[in-house]
Amino acid sequence: MHEGFGPAIRLAVLTVSDTRTKETDKSGQRILELAAGAGLGIAEYTLCTDDAEAIHSIVAGWLLKPGIDAILTTGGTGIARRDVTLEAVRPLFEKEIDGFGELFRYLSFAEDIGTKAVLSRAAAGTSGEKAIFVLPGSTGAVTLGMNRIILPEIRHILHELTKHR
Repeated sequence: MHEGFGPAIRLAVLTVSDTRTKETDKSGQRILELAAGAGLGIAEYTLCTDDAEAIHSIVAGWLLKPGIDAILTTGGTGIARRDVTLEAVRPLFEKEIDGFGELFRYLSFAEDIGTKAVLSRAAAGTSGEKAIFVLPGSTGAVTLGMNRIILPEIRHILHELTKHR
């Protein structure tokens, strides 16, 4: 339990994919599984296609909901034409957490991706008292981002965002 966040930090999870369903969404399910294992709650979980307006609308709506502390997206972070998650979400950042993407790419490079890590556009930022994490769509990337960065730091990040209360 973390002071100021009740029994659990509550996450909203968005999977961005033109082909996945809740039944086939291994990356989204992995986020839910790792979050539950860390004692975090899930306030929302949905999927949408690689459509910038839809992505932006869902995340912007979640930013207005008081029962959500952090938003995680998975998918649409590459360099292909249909990869628009970062373009849809970045305008919602009040502050970008540059170190998240830098560390994510470093860990990806060091662990097994090698120089292909330069293609990752994983990012994070804040909006009001909420944190937003934009993760790649692979299960390995989600596992790395959750285990190595998000889960160890989420309480500290949210503390920093809310300590002025």
